[in-house]
Amino acid sequence: MKILLTGGTGYIGSHTAVELLENGYEVEILDNLFNSKKTVLDDIEKITGIKPKFHEVDLLDMPAVEKVFEEGNFDLVMHFAGLKAVGESVEKPLKYYENNVGGTINLLKCMEKSRVKRIVFSSSATVYGNQGVAELTEEMQTGVGITNPYGETKHIIEELLKDVSESDSEFEATILRYFNPVGAHSSGFLGEDPNDIPNNLMPIIMKVSIGEIKELSVYGDDYDTIDGTGVRDYIHVVDLAKGHVAALKKMGPGVSIYNLGTGKGTSVFEMISAFEKASGKKLPYKVVERRPGDLAEMYANPNKANQELDWHTELSIEDAMNDTINYLRHIEKK
Repeated sequence: MKILLTGGTGYIGSHTAVELLENGYEVEILDNLFNSKKTVLDDIEKITGIKPKFHEVDLLDMPAVEKVFEEGNFDLVMHFAGLKAVGESVEKPLKYYENNVGGTINLLKCMEKSRVKRIVFSSSATVYGNQGVAELTEEMQTGVGITNPYGETKHIIEELLKDVSESDSEFEATILRYFNPVGAHSSGFLGEDPNDIPNNLMPIIMKVSIGEIKELSVYGDDYDTIDGTGVRDYIHVVDLAKGHVAALKKMGPGVSIYNLGTGKGTSVFEMISAFEKASGKKLPYKVVERRPGDLAEMYANPNKANQELDWHTELSIEDAMNDTINYLRHIEKK
């Protein structure tokens, strides 16, 4: 099977490329390198012995995307490409709608033209909005109370895939709602290394630990949680990548939706403590005001993926911290 990975040099896409290649799939990558590096292809090769064919293409460049499909003869698309900084999406909503939704429309048009009818979409727990409960299941209504344009774009794309499926009985879409990916590949070659200012907790912790950022801002310590800080479901990126392989093996007509998370939450202070324990050094931080729209606690109910995909997380927060530190040592040597 030949698979096109859009955004395949990014954090999650690159780890998924490794898992696909190690499971015998043929992989090509399309990425505009806006928030990733071409050297990731060399790192994938170091791990798997295979360097995927690469297309430096933006999904908004319709003629270029059409050419990739005309030459590719793909069986399936895994769609990771998209802008993902929540704060920036609030400041620049048009940029996010144009890139994330517009790029997906171009992708689906090219798939339709080339009769590629299978897609796995990289969605997000942000589509749940504020449900008023911490544990989130796939059956919950989405699209209500979403607090940022980034989450809105994910919800719109989910609805778009459902509409395409309704129009074509042969169309197969699997939507994977990620929670909070952390960690790195155990080899040290792959990890999270964004080009822009990081938005998520773990890459900020990484940059604080090596002195690129002075201190970590903890947004509120007065939530009704175990220690007052926000609680989220942090999933090791390798477990997440393996979830894509499991989903691929179970695909069928229509739309299937799965949470990919651990089913338990970890607080910001617990994450800081775990990193300090793994690294052996203190992490400077300051408590600041809550961010508007942040929820106290949210985590996945992963039972559907456990049962239908036979997929379970195997790696812990401690594994994620050790792998992250190994990756930091690796990039410091470059």
